[in-house]
Amino acid sequence: MHKRVSAPTKPTGVHIDIDHGFLHSVETGGAVDGPGMRFIFFMAGCQFRCLYCHNPDTWKLHNGRKVDVDDMLKEVRPYAGFLKFAGGVTFSGGEPMMQAGFIGNVMGHIKKEMGLHIALDTQGYLHTGVEDEWFDNVDLVMLDIKHIDPEKYHAITAQYLQPTLDFAERLKRLKQKMWMRYVLVPGLTDDADDVNKMADYVATLGDIVERVEVLPFHQMGISKWDALGKEYTLRDTPTPTTEQAEAARDIFRARGLYTA
Repeated sequence: MHKRVSAPTKPTGVHIDIDHGFLHSVETGGAVDGPGMRFIFFMAGCQFRCLYCHNPDTWKLHNGRKVDVDDMLKEVRPYAGFLKFAGGVTFSGGEPMMQAGFIGNVMGHIKKEMGLHIALDTQGYLHTGVEDEWFDNVDLVMLDIKHIDPEKYHAITAQYLQPTLDFAERLKRLKQKMWMRYVLVPGLTDDADDVNKMADYVATLGDIVERVEVLPFHQMGISKWDALGKEYTLRDTPTPTTEQAEAARDIFRARGLYTA
């Protein structure tokens, strides 16, 4: 087994309580958040402010309900027998690594008690807050890279690209299997040159990348933005056509990457 080396110290902004966390909601039959059928924990809290976010109600940590480890296990336990063969558990959000201590504790209990496949849906920005051993219970990382150009990335997310790329390199070092996720937004992330640069980069990560998911932008989050009284600047942005999405997938396929 490869050696795991400790990561740098914990960054600011991370909820460090390992016994309690903030859960926004759950989904018991997710089919697009990892292999098979998934039980999804949507955790509260995120440092990103993505222009196309469809869950802005998860941004604030305390918008979720406070839970302990037993609460989390009680949520998933009734489905464990089915999930053991049909899929597994996905931690999403928000940004689950904002509650890394708590999530790590919950993952350990799920693995020990139920032996379920565990996926982590993340943008990786806060990865320096955990040691390499934290990933021992993670079977799959679903890494969301918003854009390959640093300035455009910051314009979309209000955060910086480099920590996410550093996380991808860390996953490569750890030989951690991953799916790369890319939201295709007309006028923001669909420029062919940018997609080509992204594909070139993802190809350098090697065989840890099991698939690339090109996810067409949609307007399903508008009602949440409106309910929160937040300005939604992409109100007039269309959903990509099937042809546009396939053209982006073809760019990744040209690098030998499996796409979905």
